[in-house]
Amino acid sequence: MRKPAVAGSFYLGSFTGLQRQIEDCFKHPLGPGSLPGEGRSALRRTLGLVSPHAGYVYSGPVAANGFFQLASEKKPRTVIILGPNHRGLGAAVAVGREGTWQTPLGSVEVDVGVGEEIVSMGRWAKWDDLAHSMEHSLEVQVPFLQYIYGSEFKIVAIAMLRQESEIAQDLGRAIAAVLKGKDGLVIASSDFSHYESQASAGRKDRLALEAILNLDPARLEDTVNSHNISMCGPGPVTAMITACKEMGAKKADLLRYATSGDVTGDYSQVVGYASVAVTV
Repeated sequence: MRKPAVAGSFYLGSFTGLQRQIEDCFKHPLGPGSLPGEGRSALRRTLGLVSPHAGYVYSGPVAANGFFQLASEKKPRTVIILGPNHRGLGAAVAVGREGTWQTPLGSVEVDVGVGEEIVSMGRWAKWDDLAHSMEHSLEVQVPFLQYIYGSEFKIVAIAMLRQESEIAQDLGRAIAAVLKGKDGLVIASSDFSHYESQASAGRKDRLALEAILNLDPARLEDTVNSHNISMCGPGPVTAMITACKEMGAKKADLLRYATSGDVTGDYSQVVGYASVAVTV
């Protein structure tokens, strides 16, 4: 079992506290403004999400916008979560093999079969639990998924130490091939500009978001490099876009963009957060 690494720091560490914190994110002015409804469509149009991964007090309301949309659609069987490797541990593209992930809301089973197929089809993907031992970018997505889906889903967690476009697109193609004929969802965990002024972060992040909204990973790579955008997860986003396009995605919608300054009131050095839905 993979124990939570950031419970009590990035999000509250008790069942009741975390559930209340997630509900506050949904009801927050930067969130969707209300809790997910009880009704759920028999279909799911959303194939992928971009979702932020800071502490819930900062990015949770922005993240809630994506999960609010997912809550209105059919539950997926498997959720593949892609995130940057902040700790520098483990394989270049590390697929977590531990059988369950635990959070204060309970345990989620790992879809080892899907993980095995990704490892066998992807050139770079390797089984590696070390990369996940302290990594927060994937973990913070799981309680939101538990809140909207309960325990009726499985996950595959993939941490990317190497984020070059070639590697990310190889991973995306492997994911698409594995998910064809299966009921899957791909979440790319990423924050955007780090520790710049509100004006600078907003300008740079708009450029990166334009590439994402056009489902253009090559443009995203060029934009991030040419404008020196300190986005921490361009590789996961590239892999997600690549996979979703091969699975039939036609468009992407920006659900919410905000910065840490919009929460704290300090606009001198902010971090940018976005929630983007990729749909058929």
